Amino acid sequence: MDNSESIQDYRSKIEGMIERHRLVENLVHRQGMQRHDLVESMVHQSNLSELQRLISKLGSGVIVSILESSSADHRKVIWHLASQEAKKEILSLVSDVVKAELISEIEQSINTNIHVFTLSEAQLRPVSIADYKSLVQVNPLWVDLVAPKDEQLVWAKEVFGISLPGLEESIDVDSYARFYEGEHGEIYLHSASLLDGESEFINVAITYILSRGTLFSIRSKEVPASRLQRLRSRVQAGYISDAKDLLLDFYDADVDYSASTLEKAYTRLDEVGKQIFRSHITNEQATRILTAIAVEEDINGLIRRNLLDTRNALSFLRRQKILSPTQHEDVRETLLNIESLDGHTTFLFNKINFQMDATVGFLNVHQNKDLKRLTIITVVFVPLNIVAGIGGMSEFSMMTRNIPWPVAYSVFVIAMIGIGVLTYSALRRMENSRVMKDYRMNKSSATQVL
Repeated sequence: MDNSESIQDYRSKIEGMIERHRLVENLVHRQGMQRHDLVESMVHQSNLSELQRLISKLGSGVIVSILESSSADHRKVIWHLASQEAKKEILSLVSDVVKAELISEIEQSINTNIHVFTLSEAQLRPVSIADYKSLVQVNPLWVDLVAPKDEQLVWAKEVFGISLPGLEESIDVDSYARFYEGEHGEIYLHSASLLDGESEFINVAITYILSRGTLFSIRSKEVPASRLQRLRSRVQAGYISDAKDLLLDFYDADVDYSASTLEKAYTRLDEVGKQIFRSHITNEQATRILTAIAVEEDINGLIRRNLLDTRNALSFLRRQKILSPTQHEDVRETLLNIESLDGHTTFLFNKINFQMDATVGFLNVHQNKDLKRLTIITVVFVPLNIVAGIGGMSEFSMMTRNIPWPVAYSVFVIAMIGIGVLTYSALRRMENSRVMKDYRMNKSSATQVL
């Protein structure tokens, strides 16, 4: 058996053990037995111990392969059961996407609302903050508050001597007061960051405060730009040297995430385009297509607004004259990236408008075809209705009184069918002649142009 087959076997065995553990756990929960908690704890520990022993026997490379191909829920269980030594090696081997997810798990296990990071050996290091005392003892480079409680805002104000706005204050800020300098030289920037939510993309309001060599960030949700920034600083030693580098990297990471979202929008719109240019689109399909196009238009608008906000924030920082020459160059590169993305958003807007117009146009074409068929049917039956009306008059009975009625009405029906066929043939000939005339005119025009 080769290595790939053995990894697949290990993955299947581990996933089976995780599912069996959950199944047994659910069964225990449903049983109305005595000493329920004790039984549940014993079953829980027995299954997890067996799974942990299996994981401890595997090498880091095998665990990485299993993590890459497993679901997010299974990754979480496997990661928590891996040893500390294995975790360090795993982080150096997994892909960036999985690594960002695992790093997020680490930070969530450290604290829930307030994240504090120091700069050690040219890398960001998380510090566990459990109470006020532990916050006083740390000298942070970055204090990150995600949906902070009022108590935590009071802690930060007392420890660092800076007034931190609450979430409602961060959101409700006038456009002219989004970037400003405080009384003691601190820099306030009320920005936004793109987030792929549970059902839609949203812009999450973020407040950055740069004060005495420390960066404070306040937001209601975790955003990809923060995870990406932490990933960069951990992977690349010396990536940041101070709080201003960290702030600029936040904006750069947000631009990178916007670029990645635009690439995905290109792919989704290509799929929508394939659905549009089918031979026939039903009303239900057209509804789904128009809905998908509207969603992409909304996402593109959010990206464009987010890029505008980032450009304004970076321009404000340049005017403050607090950046080093190297940081000015970083800002210039980020602004150039934003300028290039503006062209992509404009192109996507045009593409979205084209696809929407094409969808509506195809619907109109199909509706015109339906109306054309109804018109032909109506025209064909107009003379038949006239003849049928004449046949129902008493004069027709008087005219055919010497002819047996089966013969008279049979001839009458045949005459009606003949009239219908002649009318339809005349309509088809008129249409063909019009098509040929248009074809000759187009051909003549093309010849003259050439």
